[in-house]
Amino acid sequence: MPLAFPFSAIVAQEEMKLAILIAATDQSIGGVLAFGDRGTGKSTAIRALAALLPAMRVVDRCTYNCDPDAPESGLCEQCRERKANGKLKVRKAQVPVVDLPLGATEDRVIGALDLEKALTRGEKAFEPGLLARAHRGFLYIDEVNLLEDHLVDSLLDVAASGENVVEREGLSVRHPAKFVLVGSGNPEEGELRPQLLDRFGLSVEISTPQDLKSRVQVVRLRDEFERDPPAFIERYKRKDGKVRRQILNAKERLPNVEVPDAALERASELCMKLGTDGLRGELTLIRAARAFAALEGDETVTDEHLKRVAPPALRHRLRRNVLDDAGSTTRVERAIEELFGE
Repeated sequence: MPLAFPFSAIVAQEEMKLAILIAATDQSIGGVLAFGDRGTGKSTAIRALAALLPAMRVVDRCTYNCDPDAPESGLCEQCRERKANGKLKVRKAQVPVVDLPLGATEDRVIGALDLEKALTRGEKAFEPGLLARAHRGFLYIDEVNLLEDHLVDSLLDVAASGENVVEREGLSVRHPAKFVLVGSGNPEEGELRPQLLDRFGLSVEISTPQDLKSRVQVVRLRDEFERDPPAFIERYKRKDGKVRRQILNAKERLPNVEVPDAALERASELCMKLGTDGLRGELTLIRAARAFAALEGDETVTDEHLKRVAPPALRHRLRRNVLDDAGSTTRVERAIEELFGE
């Protein structure tokens, strides 16, 4: 595997880095979509996530990295059998960050049945796909807006149910497939299907830095990394370790972060003012604000947390307004100013 650029060495792009940290803290938020100019570090930041994530407990020799502490319904068929026959063996493993290539076939993504074994030996042999590898981790799709429709349909089904079902020639295999979608792309190359767009919890807009100092720093750091990746990574090892500890502490703190009624009312008022469809906007806004509070070491969600996470949580959920040609980010910021009085 090629060495990843250190997360802590990424210059600017603060909203994107925060969104990634929030998604790593609370995977129920629904993932991150990074849209913007080419060559602005979208893929770099997302691939740096793999080196940041702390190890997790998994069932030993499980293809799907099942959680040994999960209820029986959350285990694969093999782990349920092992649990019934005795105690599950546990080991530590890195949280998976799996790339989904644009040209991937459906069998490679969802998995395939070995029909030869099924027909000749009567065995239900299954070759796991990328969704199986991504269980309990992150599924990264570069140029997500160019993904073929049949793969989008498969992803939507699995993302909604948390389970992958493969049926071929009368045989059926199902396994848990709960993952966080992370996508990047350039809006000039095509729009994202609304059904898939709605599945992303947070959406960040990436632009090319416009100040000279930032641009020079980006070029210098990238050049240093490419000339000697191991030495560069070693230089930022301590800073990346600090970010990793921040995620670990936030995960532990998250269940105890309080969301007062006042924060719930503020979130609903903001969504009503913006005219977002359904209640997914409020839920994502509250979850993101709680995760942000946990990252900051705070015990209660406040207006400041809501204001910080509202743009990425809501900008991609707005309807087009023919009477208002302002961009979605501008509309969210304007609503925040009117509601919070700042």
